[in-house]
Amino acid sequence: MTVTDTPRTSVPHAAAPAPALTPVRELLPRTYHVRTLGCQMNVHDSEHMAGLLEQAGYRRAEDVPEVAARATAAGDGGADVVIINTCSVRENAATRLFGNLGQLAAVKRERPGMQIAVAGCLAQQMGEGIVEKAPWVDVVFGTHNIDVLPALLDRARHNAEAAVEIEESLKVFPSTLPTRRESAYAAWVSIAVGCNNTCTFCIVPSLRGKQRDRRPGDVLAEVEAVAAQGAIEVTLLGQNVNSYGVGFGERGAFAGLLRAAGNVDGIERVRFTSPHPAAFTDDVIDAMADTPTVMPSLHMPLQSGSDRVLRAMRRSYRTRRFLDILERVRDRMPQAAITTDLIVGFPGETEADFQATLDVVEQARFASAFTFEFSPRPGTPAAGMPDQVPLEVVKERYARLDELVRRITREENERQEGRTVEILVAEGEGRRDQATARISGRADDNRLVHAALPVGLAADDYAAGAPRPGDMLTVRVTHGAPHNLIADSARCGTGAGGALAADSVRSAGDRIWTDDGPALFEVRRTRAGDAWERRRREAHAEPEPDAAPVAIGMPMIRPGAHGPR
Repeated sequence: MTVTDTPRTSVPHAAAPAPALTPVRELLPRTYHVRTLGCQMNVHDSEHMAGLLEQAGYRRAEDVPEVAARATAAGDGGADVVIINTCSVRENAATRLFGNLGQLAAVKRERPGMQIAVAGCLAQQMGEGIVEKAPWVDVVFGTHNIDVLPALLDRARHNAEAAVEIEESLKVFPSTLPTRRESAYAAWVSIAVGCNNTCTFCIVPSLRGKQRDRRPGDVLAEVEAVAAQGAIEVTLLGQNVNSYGVGFGERGAFAGLLRAAGNVDGIERVRFTSPHPAAFTDDVIDAMADTPTVMPSLHMPLQSGSDRVLRAMRRSYRTRRFLDILERVRDRMPQAAITTDLIVGFPGETEADFQATLDVVEQARFASAFTFEFSPRPGTPAAGMPDQVPLEVVKERYARLDELVRRITREENERQEGRTVEILVAEGEGRRDQATARISGRADDNRLVHAALPVGLAADDYAAGAPRPGDMLTVRVTHGAPHNLIADSARCGTGAGGALAADSVRSAGDRIWTDDGPALFEVRRTRAGDAWERRRREAHAEPEPDAAPVAIGMPMIRPGAHGPR
């Protein structure tokens, strides 16, 4: 269904033609700010939205100081155009969206010409219903028509009424769209969109459609292109990556793609998400183990440890198969960190079913787990199932599961103490880095590592040897914390470490954790760090007159770059 330019006589639309702008304001570019809720697919979709807007001449609000300075607590970023990319998985998704829109309405009243757009899974699901509840919204578009965003903004501004456009099926494969990647050193690369599974709790297949695979050559061309731009890590994205190849009739296509991506010149780390236990095969394990650049990390959603509940969920595997996969992965890659998803309180779940989940979690020894209380999503079979578990029971079980997961995560992290790790330094991974004089990044197994800086070295003193985001840092894990690893080996061997580690006055997060080993803080400069530094300079440079602010779009392929088609 496509709905556009629906007249609104009963509820006047809040968007009126912008008044004449002052000469000072005319000097500023039109700006945007994207807020992303939900999964990695949404994150990558937001990168496409940003790319489309930058191709149309918009700039990120945070790159224009005069605009960023007017940002409010409503999360608008100070921008002229605010896009909320929504998720529909959680029960309170709509409540959260309209709460955010209510806050933005107040900002819009004080900012002439401001536009608000709603995208993503909830937009695909609700369509016109969003504007009916929040008539100050200018644009609503779904998961299947990201490409129309600039045109819809222009249409809404010209007509002074909301533009709503929802396509029932994918018209343009998102990966062909311009992309403004959030990171200069790590890139999402989509290998498929949609899902062919029929899990009874999941709304995603009905919102993103049936699975559509990209050709391997197209995927590898994009991997080669982002590598040419400086990225050294790629994550291959799909709702069910193990089913990759079904669309073009090639069994084992995903294992082959992993090997090929891992051999692209310049790529040092390959990750993927998400696999499905029912389709996970040994050739993928072999590809992971045999390809040094494919990282020893695996996110394998369990959902429940009860075979009876798995059957009701329509998950086409049982716990024995799941545990067998973990055993085979660890046999080939003993250092692998395995994470999972778990749902508590699925309809009909008994205490015995829940205990089965606890038993499997104890046996599996996950590095971490994302735990969820079951929330019925309208339009899913599970929403209408009998024997819905009372909320108080769900919450009590959730608390027990959470306690178990936290204990195992802490124990598994403590087992990492003394291990030497190479981390890819990243922006935004450590919220307390400035206060604790640390920098943060991910180890090869995707564990989050906070590493202490040597005494006297500032995190932003790159000339003095501080690693830039995108550079590699070798350190030793000195403490396994409940949710991350601490690597304060830069402070070891100074004579003061033991006293600091035993200092009961400091909280665990603020403490310096040292061990008896020598100091270790080795920085490896990378072209990804160069790319980050180059992007930072470009973001603060003034655009040339009459030119697009940033060159954007599909990266140019290096001469001679090719892959199987």
